[in-house]
Amino acid sequence: MSAAGSQGPFATFCGAWGPAVEAALRDLLPPVTAAPARLHEAMHYALFPGGKRLRPMLVLLGCRAAGGDPGAALRAAAAVECLHTYSLVHDDLPCMDDDDLRRGRPTCHKVYGDALALLAGDALLTLAFEGVASAGVDAVAELARAAGSLGMVGGQVEDLAVEGDARLHSLERVQWIHDRKTGALITASLVVGARAAGGSPPAGLLELLRAYGERLGRAFQIADDCLDLTGTAVELGKNPLADVALGKLTWPAMVGLERSLGTARALADEAVALAAPITASTLAWRGEPGPALDATRRLLQDAARYAVERRR
Repeated sequence: MSAAGSQGPFATFCGAWGPAVEAALRDLLPPVTAAPARLHEAMHYALFPGGKRLRPMLVLLGCRAAGGDPGAALRAAAAVECLHTYSLVHDDLPCMDDDDLRRGRPTCHKVYGDALALLAGDALLTLAFEGVASAGVDAVAELARAAGSLGMVGGQVEDLAVEGDARLHSLERVQWIHDRKTGALITASLVVGARAAGGSPPAGLLELLRAYGERLGRAFQIADDCLDLTGTAVELGKNPLADVALGKLTWPAMVGLERSLGTARALADEAVALAAPITASTLAWRGEPGPALDATRRLLQDAARYAVERRR
């Protein structure tokens, strides 16, 4: 994305596909009138209006990077957003991070109570696997690994375990947490999208996408930790300084704001450098050269820059 944060190829891509993602989400969710209506109302409340929708956009980008039509990945993209939103609903609960603001509104449990928010999260999680099945069994397995004890859930467990205890803080541990709590789903989004592109993506292409996603995920989370220090509630849609208040293990807490931003930019640069090998791998597999691959390379590069240049 451009330095202004709004004019680059990735912003254009998101703007073009945003309405289709919203439609896919509404198509995947049961209507609010379906019984039990209060549960479905809470699910809709958690999902709409949405946040950045980064992960579903990365599903579509992964599909395009593998030479597919992003439209083929819309249901899988909606599924990944359901899973991401479940994690936010649960993270905000009093037994977790105990937050009262998300996406600029009261958190789900503040409106519907702890029990119904917990169940709404459970329902979104299971719905995610119904949706991602559209991309095939390998996509289901990819998402399950990213979401489970070796991914997001494991990262959240460790995040809670070290909260407020500086004796347990180290750069190695914060990276371990980031790679699982945030990076695992970002990486899986790209791979799920590649699976939705059709055919059998070669292992080399999938590994390049995973390497790209790993760097993008780390850069994104470090930038997120920095925004917690510098952003406003209006920009972030959530309470700033929340990590500081809870004594969270973050990159800025370990090395300071400027060094953290430098690390995030370096990781984004590494992701940018992987864009050309990704499109070259797709070309070798699909055998379809042309301007589409050049545009895809620029999209991958701009998405990596967006991770550190965004303001929310």
